Amino acid sequence: MAKSELAGRLKTEIITAMKAKDKPRLGVLRMMQAAVKQIEVDERRELEDADVVKILTSYGRKVKDQIKSYGEGGREELLQAAEVEMKIVSEFLPAEMSDEDLEKIVRGCVDEAGAAGPQDMGKVMKLVMPKTAGRADGGKVSAMVKKALLG
Repeated sequence: MAKSELAGRLKTEIITAMKAKDKPRLGVLRMMQAAVKQIEVDERRELEDADVVKILTSYGRKVKDQIKSYGEGGREELLQAAEVEMKIVSEFLPAEMSDEDLEKIVRGCVDEAGAAGPQDMGKVMKLVMPKTAGRADGGKVSAMVKKALLG
């Protein structure tokens, strides 16, 4: 079993949902736990909280993609179910980083890397991503780094 507090919280929430007979919530929680267990088994190691956040962030991205495609396809029933699923996944993820905080981190990493222009984007991204893992969307981070390097 994972030594992650987050994985333990997930297990506790599953038990609570079972007792409350909350089938939709239970289904989502079990899917999240299955994603965590899959990595534990594949890598044959106990996961830390950071690992679990990474897994759940990836899971959340898949659900966001579903929400987008269901919205575009006019699949209202599936869209609502995916939105509920995203709400449950969000309970386990760290709060989204504000634009101001993200900008401070990006500026600091640009200075730390000694970046001179867009050709140094890779260097800056290597520094920024670990500091924003699970708290900021990669596309948003990339756009902000590009803006900082061009401006």
